[in-house]
Amino acid sequence: MGIAHRRFVGQSIERVEDAALLSGRGRYIDDLGHKPGTLHAAILRSPHAHADILGIDATAALALPGVVAVLTGRDLLDITGPLVPALRAAVDARVIAVDRVRYVGEPVAVVVAQDRYLAEDGCDLIEAEYRVRPAVVDPLAALAPDAPVLHDGAGANLVSDRSFRYGDPEAAFAQAPRTLSVTVRYPRNTGSPMETYGVVAEYDPGDDSYDVLANFQGPFSIHAVLARALKVPGNRLRLRTPPDSGGSFGVKQGVAPYAVLIAAAARRVGRPVKWIEDRLEHLAASVSATNRVTTLTAAFDEEGRIAALDWDQVEDCGAYLRAPEPATLYRMHGNMTGAYAIRHVRIRNRVVLTNKTPTGLVRGFGGPQVYYPLERLVQRIAVTLGLDPLDVIRRNLIPADAFPYRTATGALYDSGDYQRALDEAVRDGGLEELRRRRAAARAEGRLYGIGLTAAVEPSVSNMGYITTVLTAAERAKAGPKNGAQATATITLDPVGSVTVQVASVPQGQGHRTVLAQVVADVLGIPMDQVRVTADLDTAKDAWSIASGNYSSRFAAAVAGVAHQAATRLRDRLAAVAAAQLNVRPDELVFAGGRVASRTNPDAALPFARVAATSHWSPGLVPEEVGAVIRETAFWTPPELTAPDEGDAVNSSLCHGFIFDFCGVEVDPVTGQLRIDRYVSMHDCGRILHPGMVEGQVRGGFAQALGAAVYEELSYGEDGAFLSGTFADYLLPTAAEVPELTVLHVESPSPFTPLGAKGVGEGNCMSTPVCLANAVADALGLDSIDLPLTPAKLAALAAREEEPAPPAGHGAAPRSAAKPGDRTMRGDGSATVSAAPEAVWAMLLDPEVLASVIPGAHGVRKLSGTHFRADVTLGVGPVKGRYKADITLSDLDPPRAATLSGTVTGALGNGGGTGRITLEPDGRGGTRIGYAYEASVGGKVAAVGGRLLDGAARVIIGGFFSALARRAGGGAAPGLLRRLLALLGISA
Repeated sequence: MGIAHRRFVGQSIERVEDAALLSGRGRYIDDLGHKPGTLHAAILRSPHAHADILGIDATAALALPGVVAVLTGRDLLDITGPLVPALRAAVDARVIAVDRVRYVGEPVAVVVAQDRYLAEDGCDLIEAEYRVRPAVVDPLAALAPDAPVLHDGAGANLVSDRSFRYGDPEAAFAQAPRTLSVTVRYPRNTGSPMETYGVVAEYDPGDDSYDVLANFQGPFSIHAVLARALKVPGNRLRLRTPPDSGGSFGVKQGVAPYAVLIAAAARRVGRPVKWIEDRLEHLAASVSATNRVTTLTAAFDEEGRIAALDWDQVEDCGAYLRAPEPATLYRMHGNMTGAYAIRHVRIRNRVVLTNKTPTGLVRGFGGPQVYYPLERLVQRIAVTLGLDPLDVIRRNLIPADAFPYRTATGALYDSGDYQRALDEAVRDGGLEELRRRRAAARAEGRLYGIGLTAAVEPSVSNMGYITTVLTAAERAKAGPKNGAQATATITLDPVGSVTVQVASVPQGQGHRTVLAQVVADVLGIPMDQVRVTADLDTAKDAWSIASGNYSSRFAAAVAGVAHQAATRLRDRLAAVAAAQLNVRPDELVFAGGRVASRTNPDAALPFARVAATSHWSPGLVPEEVGAVIRETAFWTPPELTAPDEGDAVNSSLCHGFIFDFCGVEVDPVTGQLRIDRYVSMHDCGRILHPGMVEGQVRGGFAQALGAAVYEELSYGEDGAFLSGTFADYLLPTAAEVPELTVLHVESPSPFTPLGAKGVGEGNCMSTPVCLANAVADALGLDSIDLPLTPAKLAALAAREEEPAPPAGHGAAPRSAAKPGDRTMRGDGSATVSAAPEAVWAMLLDPEVLASVIPGAHGVRKLSGTHFRADVTLGVGPVKGRYKADITLSDLDPPRAATLSGTVTGALGNGGGTGRITLEPDGRGGTRIGYAYEASVGGKVAAVGGRLLDGAARVIIGGFFSALARRAGGGAAPGLLRRLLALLGISA
């Protein structure tokens, strides 16, 4: 009778991580202790999208008790260099601005103080002077010859322009019976993890080295970029990560510039420095996905079979090209034909810079931007030909007997049966029932549509795909770059317990659980005998430049290499046990916590005893085996080669398949989008933990729903950031996320150790366009861009032009003060008991103005009609100190005047003009009327329209109400007056 072992892989085991996380015992970066004497940093950021820095006066900040230092870009020039981009461009990408700012939120100074509160106060006291330059935010406008140029050395905003040709697209287009194009403007969005960026840095002058703790996700190719920016060898930069991360969705690779900035600050002040980003900073200046303008043209026949594609893509990477960008543009290069057998492709890729936040990796990076135009085009082909979109998808799918399948652009699709997956989804997901619902709804006059999407989900990216941005000659000169690598170390301690360390930082994927499953199965021991450490230390742990937790690498690569390391360790332990049991190693089985003979179970040893042999009895270990204490495995798949001379590249190792369909209804009055049913079929190879796969799919769907319906990072025409709080950058909550039907088929990958593929990013690629296709079907639209907001859908349902976006979403209205600023308008009146002449005199009295201007600390009279003041104002979560300049003009004493003012400060700028009229009320008093227009920019503008309009009314209305009270008017309402009288207070 053999020994039994319960298999863990493939089971939905309770997550090891959950007990700590659900009981508040997670160890995130802000939870970890720091050394005594650690200082805290706050960052002063630019309120302008494009401006020259004329001066930074930190005198007042440095005088504040507790402020240790104020550091500017010039203060760090000698100890920091630029962040090297992935392509050669004359762009000096510093971590802090030196002479010029190029996006709202760019760091211009760092205040280091005893605590974060003092550091923030110090930022408020810095006076930065700018000369504003014209800005450009639209990527197509940035290509114009007369567009403002962001980087003078580059000479233009176009930093890369590459064309590619695969097969014979010219002949395919010439011979095709039909052609059709779609143009898509894919918007910016971001990941918005619960935990923002964090860095704790220390400099050791003894050996010129840095120790940086940061909630950095990877890829660890960025480690070399950071070391170079800090001007030290790689072994002088120790990068550590905390045990837990409050989400990432890719964006935490964007903490890299701040790791350099805070490390340099620590060197300057000679003490450790800690910085934790706030939510306003994160939305405005961390990392966003690229926005892209794509024109995609297809050549096809009357049956909808596509012969060729022509891609024209303009990628907006923001103000600087930061590594690993333009990764978002090239990550999908091998997958430009999606799930379809299309052999002729033409591509033009252009990368442009604009006055917006630099971009980075966001969950599914590159996928949504590719599949939105591709799957919109497939639906348009079906509608144009009068065919069922399902039939057009089916006719173009790669056949099951073609795998492994080489795409026209170079990807090697490892495995799949797309037809089977589609058929099972249609059957088990109830597509026919949805069609009946659509017919019934339309018979009742309701707007109901069905959307379908097929997509290939790439995972385990080939780090060489980014070099496709270079020509073959440039690649040859730079040297080949290709491949992926995963690393795992398994250690045995003196009591036979097992510890696993991998070069991958978890962001919610369940590393500790799945790795324990995999290793426990190989060694035949209980899961609780395996401990997985999830933090990473580049000074002590095994890692490589290709390590990291990105591009859905965990199940396929990281879990796979852990399996390899455990297998090697088991084979060596078998030799140790065989010598003691006097059997051959290949006769042994590891199961049930023992190592036993397969044919004689009585010949057995406890696993713990065998595992501890090299610690307690090294003399019993066969000489040829060596000490069996630790095993480190490095896995590199040979399929990931460098781009060839024809620019074909296998940009990822694994390729899962997704087929989604949904039924939606649009309310014709409110524009509300109701998802009636959503079905998502996945083939992610071998499933290691069904419960976590389900969670990854549902999480990706929720994030994709936000990208499709709610989320957009919006900018004014001058680059003012307009969606800086969750009041304007809307995220879906549990109430908005509908039930999801998740289906699976499995086609194990022949290229990975466990047959697994990635699954965490797929719905971010497929869901936005699936919903858009359904809305287009419901409303009969030829084109539609994201997000699918209610205002947009209501106008389209009424067959009107798309409405102007609400405040904070899209281009801001123009004002006389500054195009692109948030502009508010209003009017009001107040009655006072004083005569017009008395009120007029008050408007020219600095003491009166000081008492009635909200937040004023004092008013200085420069002339009879020109005043200056220091004020403190707050709008929602934003509060700061400003310099105010106030002027009276167009005087018509004592009847009317124009009151103009501007404010500038660390948190932004603003200005306004109000016309004041003074009319006798016939009873010896005065009726004060006012009408104003006010505009704001910078961080204040980022809080969005939902707060600004009300704040303007309160602040401006407060000014005139205070003036009325000073002049003897503005009596309290009756009830309040009676209450005050009871307290002995006169109103």
